[in-house]
Amino acid sequence: MTAAEKRLDLQYDAVEQAIAWHSGDMRAAIATLIDDCKHLRDQLDTAQKCMSKGLTRGWVPSPER
Repeated sequence: MTAAEKRLDLQYDAVEQAIAWHSGDMRAAIATLIDDCKHLRDQLDTAQKCMSKGLTRGWVPSPER
């Protein structure tokens, strides 16, 4: 198995685990992931407001990919 195949396999396992955590309910799994994403974006926003520009030498975290 190549490294790329292993990464795909691990990603697939993560998806299956998320669905299994919600007893096979895909809508609940997606809703939880969206809520988690919102929470992390809120945390990033809070961290950005608390960080000094000098500390990061001008780098600013971005919620976008």
